[in-house]
Amino acid sequence: MTEIIDGNAVASEIREDLTDAIETLADAGARPGLATVLMGDDPASETYVNMKQRDCEEVGIESYHVDVGGDASPETLYDEIAALNENDDVHGYIVQAPVPDHVDYREVIRRVDPAKDVDGFHPENVGRLVAGDARFRPCTPHGVQKLLESAGVEIEGKDVTIVGRSDIVGKPLANLLIQKADDGNATVTVCHSRTNDLAEKTRSADIVVAAVGVPELIDGSMVGDDAVVIDVGVNRVDADTEKGYELVGDVEFESAKKQASAITPVPGGVGPMTRAMLLYNTVKAASLQEGIDVSLP
Repeated sequence: MTEIIDGNAVASEIREDLTDAIETLADAGARPGLATVLMGDDPASETYVNMKQRDCEEVGIESYHVDVGGDASPETLYDEIAALNENDDVHGYIVQAPVPDHVDYREVIRRVDPAKDVDGFHPENVGRLVAGDARFRPCTPHGVQKLLESAGVEIEGKDVTIVGRSDIVGKPLANLLIQKADDGNATVTVCHSRTNDLAEKTRSADIVVAAVGVPELIDGSMVGDDAVVIDVGVNRVDADTEKGYELVGDVEFESAKKQASAITPVPGGVGPMTRAMLLYNTVKAASLQEGIDVSLP
């Protein structure tokens, strides 16, 4: 019978495990602080920020928020970033994507203090990850690793096909899974829009990670017998519901479930893990900056 990997349950366990580390920091006079920066009024981004603030409150992380008008100049945003870099109460922060078109997001990332870059996107942190000395693992790829671990999936020696080559998921996850480490040692294929015969690549994989942002691109015919399927995609599609839409992944769940030995649902799979690992990185950042050793899950 196919195992449905419950991201909500795993994320809840990680949040509970983080409370010990947060208490250790608090006993030493340091409370982890996470800031969110939102430029503009994108409804989805506002929802994500609100959820992250609630997560902080739940585990005892101090939450800060900065609103920047969508028509503000890039320099206005850069000034806010500089202030967060200098604020000792803020151990980590994120600039919620997307930013308005007149702002270069890559420049935004370059201005974030790498020691406070709890997204793990700064070039210095990307380089450290590739070199096998990660300061912060990007939240979604790290969450995928934790889900595989929770399901008892052996990574070493397995063939993994990642569909999607984004800087946020595909590239860093590939780098993590090929590392010489207990949660690595896989053989990884990264597929993208120019890949020939995508179905052949996915069917031959022991583990398929779909992270391309195309609704239900991967169906059961593209999944090998007893493969593990991790669906990172979250897509809104029109539906006859009260909201007028429903959320689906990059995997056609019902057909893929018949083939897979384990699979993540959408919603309730990878999404909660991304937020949990942001808290993880914030606690780690506080530990490093304050010079206080803590035990992390």
